[in-house]
Order: sequence, then C-alpha cells, then structure tokens
Amino acid sequence: MCPPAARLARARQGRAAGVSEAMEALEIRDVFERWPVVSSAELARGSIVKIRTDTVRMPDGGLVPREVIEHPGAVAVLALDEADRVLLIRQYRHPAGALLWEIPAGLRDVAGEPPLVTAERELLEETGYRAAQWHMLADHFSSPGITDERLRIFLARGLRRVPESERSYVPEHEEAHLVIAWLPLDAAVARFLAGDLHNGVAAVGILAAYAARMDGFAALRSPDSAER
Repeated sequence: MCPPAARLARARQGRAAGVSEAMEALEIRDVFERWPVVSSAELARGSIVKIRTDTVRMPDGGLVPREVIEHPGAVAVLALDEADRVLLIRQYRHPAGALLWEIPAGLRDVAGEPPLVTAERELLEETGYRAAQWHMLADHFSSPGITDERLRIFLARGLRRVPESERSYVPEHEEAHLVIAWLPLDAAVARFLAGDLHNGVAAVGILAAYAARMDGFAALRSPDSAER
C-alpha cells in the first residue's frame, strides 16, 4: 500500500502538472467580458463614488451578490529627471490614517478629457513641473474585487519647473500641505521592499519604470495609446 505521504506528494505533482499544462495552453492576457447581471440596486452615492449591489449569474447558473464601488478612474505620473530620480509628493490620506509618499495623481473627472491632458494638469498642479516627453507606463485596476477604478500611469521626462507666477492653480485641503522630494529610482524600489513606502499606485509606477529602464524605455507605448 502506498504511504499517505507518498499519495499526497503524487496528488500535488498531478495538480501542478495540470496547472502548468493549462498555463502553456492559454495566452496570458487579460480578457474583458462581463457575466450576466440579473438585478442591480444602488446602496449609496457620494460626491465621487457610488456603491451598488449586482446579482451576477455564474457560468454554472448560480446567482451571487457582488458589491461594486463605481469610480471615475484616475491618472498618475511617474516623473523622472536626468539623474533617474523620482519626483514624489507626501500627502495625508485620511482613510489610511497616514502621510503617504506618492507620485502625482488625480481623478478623471472631466468628461471627454484625454488621460494625457489630465496627467499634464495634475503634474503641474501638484508639483509645479511640466514634462517634454511622455510615455504610457502602466494601466491597472486598483482593487478589482470591489471597485471598477482604473488607473493609467504615465512616464514623464524632460522636466521643467514652472515659475509660480505662471501657475493659476491654488491648492487647498490636503493638497495645500503637500511636501515634494526627489528619490533615486533604485532607492525608491528598495524603500518599497523594505516596507517604508505603501502607496499602491506609486509602487506600480516605480517598479514599472525600474523594469522599463533596462532597455532604455524602448518598449513603452505612446502616451495616447488606446486603453485595452
């Protein structure tokens, strides 16, 4: 008789082989589709987000409730200078109860405005910089299990400081207390790995820029690339 430990090991090997074969047979690319929603009800509405409950039909026919936070989406900017330093801002985030070091970001709350235009405005308003070169760096969902918020992160280079006399935006609330700092890209990666930094959008942008730098950013998409 085969010992229990041996049977367990064989079963694990079989499962691993099955997963491996499935991965080899599938194209590893996200697929956008929507399973049928048989009913939907709004639970709450705020100035930025709405919360609803959808009853979703599973492929096996079962019905399950799923809460969804509707969000307008956002953009973020990984600004990198000639010395490969990242432009960071420190902002108070009330839900997290923390002063977080982040990259410039903002809501896509202007109807019909291209994401790049939003990113250019947010970079100027939050840091006082403009950029001469732009690329698409990353496109991701912040927390797809609960919200439809989608973020587009741009790489901005060729930075130029705009004199305060040429700026019209007046920061208020949390933005009135922003702190700006420069951190070498390698050091920023190390800070995340050490647990010193926590902002998710900044992590995606910094790690993507770190990887993209290996080929001189040649693989990056144009800043007006269509969202997939």
